[in-house]
Formats: sequence, C-alpha cells, structure tokens
Amino acid sequence: MTKQSFTAATIRKRLYNILQNDDDDSKAGRMSEYFLIFLILLNVLAVILSSVNEIYREYQTFFDFFEKFSLAVFTVEYFTRFWVIAEIDDSKTAWQNRKEWLFSTGSLIDFVAIFPAYLNFFVPMNLRLLIVLRLLRLFKLTRYFLALRILLNVIKREKESFKAVIFILLILIILAASGIYAVENKAQPEEFESIPKAMWWAVVTLTTVGYGDVTPVTMIGKFLGAMITILGVGLAALPAGILASGLATELELRKKNSEDLLKNMIMDRQLDLNEENHNIEKIRKELGLTEEQALMVIEDIKVDLVYKKQSNFCPNCGYHLHNHQSDNLQKSDEQ
Repeated sequence: MTKQSFTAATIRKRLYNILQNDDDDSKAGRMSEYFLIFLILLNVLAVILSSVNEIYREYQTFFDFFEKFSLAVFTVEYFTRFWVIAEIDDSKTAWQNRKEWLFSTGSLIDFVAIFPAYLNFFVPMNLRLLIVLRLLRLFKLTRYFLALRILLNVIKREKESFKAVIFILLILIILAASGIYAVENKAQPEEFESIPKAMWWAVVTLTTVGYGDVTPVTMIGKFLGAMITILGVGLAALPAGILASGLATELELRKKNSEDLLKNMIMDRQLDLNEENHNIEKIRKELGLTEEQALMVIEDIKVDLVYKKQSNFCPNCGYHLHNHQSDNLQKSDEQ
C-alpha cells in the first residue's frame, strides 16, 4: 500500500514538472510542449480548411478522425493537469490547489477548447458555429508563448481602465444614436427608423470606420456627424494608448525583476566577476537578459563592492570591518 502511494505520488510529481512547471527544462517537458503546440496549430489549419466545402467533402473522414483524436488528447491533457496541479503549493491541500486552478485563466481556456465538442453530442449545433468555436483552441498557445502571457497580464492589470473606456464609449454611442435619430428621422425614416437602428451609424462613426452605407443628409445631421467623427478619433486611440502604456510598464517590470534576480544569483553564489564569465553568461541566458543588461548589472555590483570597500565594509560578507574583526577576536578568545 505504501509502495503504491509512493509510486502514484512520484508519477504525479513527474507529470507536474512536465506539464505545469515552467522551471523544468527536461527533454520530456520540451517534447510535450512542442507536441501540444504543433497539435494546436494543426487544429487551426484543419478548421480553416474544413470551412471550404470542396475540401471538407473530399477529406471528411480525415477531418472527423483528426477532430476526435485532438479532442481525446486535449481531454486527457485537461484532466491530467487537474490531477497534477495538486503539487503546485505544498502549504495547501491538493483539492485547494485544484479548486484555485479550475478558475484560473489557463484552466478556463483549456475547458473552452473542449467543451463545445462535447456539447455538440447532446445539443446538435450548427456546423459553421462549431467550426468557429473550435478556433478557440488557438488561445491554448498563451501557455507556451511569453508575448501572449504578457498581453494577458497587461489586460488583467489595466482592466479598470478598459472598463472606463468601454463605459464612455457606450454612453457616447447612445447619445450619438439619439441625436442623429432626432435630426434625421424625418429626412430618412427608413435609415433612422429608431434609436437602436441608428446605433449602427453611431458605432461606425465613433470608431472612424465610416462604411458610408448610412449618411446624414440634413445640415444639422452632417454637423453632428462631423463632431462625432472628430470625437471618435480621440476615443479610438484611448484603448491603444492604455495597451501601449501597460505593455511598456510590464516589460520594464520584467526587465527590472530579471536584473535583480541576476544580481542576487551572482552575489549568493559568490561568483568572481572577472574569472567566472561562463557561469554568469549561463545565468544571463536563463533569465533572458541581453548582454548590455547583464553588463549593467555587473557594473552595479562592482560599484557596490567598491563602495563597501571604501566604507570599511567587507566585500565578501557585507559586514563592517570593525565589527567583523571584533567578532573574530571574540571567537578567538572564547576558543
């Protein structure tokens, strides 16, 4: 009984390192990552090709088999992650870790990737709708690409700003639709029949798309349309500005954390800055820092060491030399 439980725990820990542990750099972990990325990309390609009726009819058997195979792999992956996530935090119980993971972004993306296919077994869905829903598997790539994770982190951190922009846009759409309805309803009763129908014009005008299918004809309507278009130019730039600012902040924060980590690792391991270039270079690559960034960190360490030396601090341990010598003398007297 003890041997079986030990074996199960070992397997779970091993699978956790392969699937969930970002610090694990084993060959099995890399191979599983490459396989899942390749399978996700093949799924996207299959969805795109299956939307062409001629191709789908000719290779329908292959498409159906590949969908069932992918669904089986993604299902096994989802439940395996659910099982092994118990290893993520030793201070919590296994089910506490699993409960937290169930409501995490990664778990929800994995669930959405397989749920529509199973739903189709019980509630027959339109084929085209099911094809589009299968494209949601593309979001599974966020687990494997740093750029996508950074983007999700920025959106999560700036969500209040995005909420404010969306709220302002909704108010302006309602006001613009109401205004154009009031001045254009008599001139174009079919195009501006009601405020909900006028919202289409308000949306394309505020976003500065301007399809031109519906345009005001009265002088007041044209003036209102011009004002809304000018206002839309500034409003359309707000989300882009928030995203750009958030990305710059996130990248700067990651850079600062990586530099601090490199500095701490050099100091903790007591690496010689002049002789152990190979080890420092290895750490630099692991942290994803450029050579210029690593050089700046090394220069900062040298400045700190010189300052400590000039200030009568021991460059190795960081203690004041007077206190350090007193402690050594006291230990010698005790001996």
